[in-house]
This record gives sequence, C-alpha cells and structure tokens, in this order.
Amino acid sequence: MAHSGSSPSGVVFPEVDGKRSTSALGRAVVADALRPVDPVGAQAAERETNWRQGYLTHFRRMVEAGLLRDGEAAVDIARAGLGSLHERMRCATARGEVSLAEAFTVTPESGPALETATVRGSGERATTLTLPVHGERLSGDALHRQLDRWVAAGTLEPSAADKVRDVMAHPDWLDLSGDKVVVLGAGAEMGPLRALLSWGAEVVGVDLPRPDIWKRVLEVAAGSAGTLHLPVAAGAGSAPGSGAATPSDLAMDAGADLVHGLPSVAHWLTGLDGPLVLGNYVYADGATNVRVAMAVDALSVELLKRRDDVALAFLATPTDVFAVPGAAVDFSTRAYRSPSAAMRVLRPALRTVSGGRLLQRNYAPGSAPGLNDSLVPQQGPNYALAKRLQRWRATVAAREGVTVSLNVAPPTRTRSVVKNRVLASAYAGAHRFGIEVFTPATSNTLMAALLVHDLRSAAAQPTRAPWLAEADGAVHGGLWRTAYDPRSALGLAVVLGLGSARG
Repeated sequence: MAHSGSSPSGVVFPEVDGKRSTSALGRAVVADALRPVDPVGAQAAERETNWRQGYLTHFRRMVEAGLLRDGEAAVDIARAGLGSLHERMRCATARGEVSLAEAFTVTPESGPALETATVRGSGERATTLTLPVHGERLSGDALHRQLDRWVAAGTLEPSAADKVRDVMAHPDWLDLSGDKVVVLGAGAEMGPLRALLSWGAEVVGVDLPRPDIWKRVLEVAAGSAGTLHLPVAAGAGSAPGSGAATPSDLAMDAGADLVHGLPSVAHWLTGLDGPLVLGNYVYADGATNVRVAMAVDALSVELLKRRDDVALAFLATPTDVFAVPGAAVDFSTRAYRSPSAAMRVLRPALRTVSGGRLLQRNYAPGSAPGLNDSLVPQQGPNYALAKRLQRWRATVAAREGVTVSLNVAPPTRTRSVVKNRVLASAYAGAHRFGIEVFTPATSNTLMAALLVHDLRSAAAQPTRAPWLAEADGAVHGGLWRTAYDPRSALGLAVVLGLGSARG
C-alpha cells in the first residue's frame, strides 16, 4: 500500500522512489530483523511480491527463528528489527525530514508547549479487586471460582490466574502509591485508566486533542478516587494560572498529538515528577497505526535516555504468533482427540471438502514449545508490525535492566473490532471452538490487575528467553489451547457468527 501526500508532517514512512510505501517498509524491516539469525528467511521476505497477503509467513518465521539458541535469538531479532525501524522511519518538520532521534532536538514548530492540568476525583477508593464479568462484579471467592473456570477451559494460562490471586491477596498494591502511570491512549477501551483511577492511583493521561475523548476521560476522573494529570496547551483558557476552568473548558484544551508533536510531549513528560510507568495503549487504523506506534517507541527511547526512573508497559495482541508452553500444547491435543459428538461427525467431512484446510490441529502433538499462529489476515501487515515492534521493545528493554510489563490480552469486542464485519462475525462464532471473547470492561480491569502485579510483585524477574516472558501471565482467550489452528477455523467461525454479529 502506498501513501502519498503533498505535505506530510510528524512521524512518516520513508519516501522511496517518490512514494511512501508501507509494504516496502514492512518487507525491509522484517528482512532486517531476520538477517542476523536467519539469512535465508531474510531473503525470502525481501523477495515477497505480495506483502499484503504474504506477510503472514514471514511474521511467523520471525518467531520460529527466535527460538534458536534456546530462545536467545529472539533478542537479536528484536534489536535488529527496532534498529531498522528507527533508521528508516522519518520525522517531517518545517526544516525538512530528520531521523526520529533528531526530532527531539528540533525546536518549537514541532508542537505547542504543554502545561499540566490536574483533576482530583471525589469518589470512594476501591480497596479490593473486583472484576466485571457477564454483568456481575466478582470478588473474593466468586472471583477465585471464575479464575478456576477460565483455567479449566483453557481461556488463560494458569500463571495469569496466579498473578490475579496475588493481587487479591495484596489489596494495598492497587493504588500503585509512589508511581505515576502514563497512559498513552487515555481514552482507549483496552487501557487501564478507569481501573487505576478507581483504585486511587495517580495517572498521567495522554490522547489526541479531541474534546469528545477528553469529556469521557474527565468524567471518569472526576468520579474516581484517583488523580489525573493531563497536557493542555500553554496559555489556553484552562491552563494552570489562567483562572478557574470548567470541565468543558478543559476538554476543549486538553490533549497532545504524539505523531505530530513528539518533542513537546517528550519535554512535558521529562518535567513530571516520577517514577513514571510509560504505558502504551495507542491504536489507529491502517498505516497510521505504525506511525503512532513508532512515535511511542521513539518517545520511550528518549525518556529512557533522559530519566532513570522509567518503566514500560504494553499489551500484546492475542492475534499474533507466539511460542507457547508444552502444557498448552498438551491441552490442545487432548481437546482435538476428544471432540464433541457433532464435531466428531462433521470434522472428517469438512476436512475432506476443504482439502484439509479446515480444522487443522493447532500443534503437532508433543511440541515443546508449540507455535501458535493466530494472525488474522483481515487485520493486515501494518497492524502486525505495529504490535510486533512493541514486543521487540519489551524484549530489548528487559535485557537492558528496565522494568517491563508485557501481557497478552484476550480477544475483546472493542469498537475497532466490531466495525469490521468479518472480525465481528468471527468473534461472535468463536465460542463454538472454545474461544472466549471478552467485553472491554472485563479485559481492561483484568489487564490492569496484571500490570499492578508486574509493578508490585517482590519477586525479581529472572533473565529468561523472551518467549517464556511473553507466555507468563498470558490471557489469550483460549487461542493457545483450542483444538484447532485458529486460521483453519476462522472461516467457520465467521459463518457461525454471522447472525449473532448482525444482532
């Protein structure tokens, strides 16, 4: 896909032969990532003529190659992939295009100066962990039973349940006292802002300067027990020192654009008291997703240079490729060998008429680790690259001694999913194959609890292969433990879910 524009600004794709091609960038970055570990795979990526359809194979190959040298090859892939992205992506300024690193030295035209506005909530602090599930708020024994059900169904890894139980046993962790959590994507459905504020945490919210977003965020903050800091343009009517501002004024003036105002955001965050937890919850459609993901990554690198009190937090998408523990493979194998009565009759026929493409095994029995490939073609290569680079940053930062929280989040009925008819239908039919699709309220609270665990657990994180770190605490919705390769069941899930999705 090629993008052209008369006057691009902010973080942009590189121009090659007069056009800004997202496919050319993706192909080159994947090849660069593979080259130190798998030169043959790198050449295959470079020679891919249909990146929009063919990217699936190469994204899978990066995870396979990362398992070499007992999984340590993944660190080399992550470093090479990030290096390629930072070398290739550009920042367009009034002075011309510069590298992302140079963007932070460019002066004022790269965005307005920002000041801090603060909202202190007047609500009562939640002092125990409760989780909204199927219209109820579960806590105590009821929540323990729900965790047991999820483990038994293969909806999440047992380590995820263990982490949630640990948070339940330490309710004093919930307010994250002493830390400021920067929520990049303050209005994101999957973000932890609402949960953290309800627990009395101190949150720094960053999102686009759109009043509709900030009206919702400010209402949440005002009714919470927490404190929200947010950026406003210096000199705006609601800026500090400009007199009393109404919530409506604040919503009009709040926000910062990471893609177009990166230096201003970096300067503002540099001046905040810490420690800071820089949480990445941003999302955009199409090619813009890569631009905003790279803006966040450049910001992360810059803040880690400027400060020694920054931790990083990410949510990994379950619709990617992961190496998974042998226990997940064994669970899937048992499920394949014990189908329902209806599936026992239908499966042979479906596999025959599809030439073996439908309802393939998720793994070869006994694989340890197994390779779960849940990439969804409809999400496209830009989405895959934007999410993969976050995993790369988590891997590299952890090896450099930075505190990192990265957890695999479950399939969730977010607005970005349900507006895609194919994905909405697939999610509606997914339960037929043992996949649970979560509501945003369940997902964002559950993932916020895992974030709290990662930041507060006294257990030192050992140096371990990246795939093991990613598998620890994964809430994949069952994609890792279902009997069938997810893409081989996707078409059937779409058909089975069509009626429900329309409803």
